[in-house]
Amino acid sequence: MQYETESWSGYLQEEIERMASKNAVVMFSKNTCCMCHAIKRLLCGMGVNPTVYECNDHNPTWQNALFSLLGNSSTPSLLGFFIGGKLVGSMDSIMAAHINDILVPLLKKAGALWL
Repeated sequence: MQYETESWSGYLQEEIERMASKNAVVMFSKNTCCMCHAIKRLLCGMGVNPTVYECNDHNPTWQNALFSLLGNSSTPSLLGFFIGGKLVGSMDSIMAAHINDILVPLLKKAGALWL
């Protein structure tokens, strides 16, 4: 039975990566999270239009697959953030990238910002 669970989780991780590779900026968040809302507003204020997947609308198995991708066992507010199809991390990583002036170059490289 353990094999089936691992196989399903692996499939979901591949599906998440496929979804993330379709757009320059992809967020997997919770629509009830105020920090997720703040990051969406930050990005929109910069002129970035992220593709957002609200995980409240999905089976908890999706959240577990995202936790596995992030290497987290805790419940982060922002479940996953991808730029240019690459996993950047959770909310902490995005805020750190913004504070350290790394976020804008990442967004430009992915084609999410033009200026």
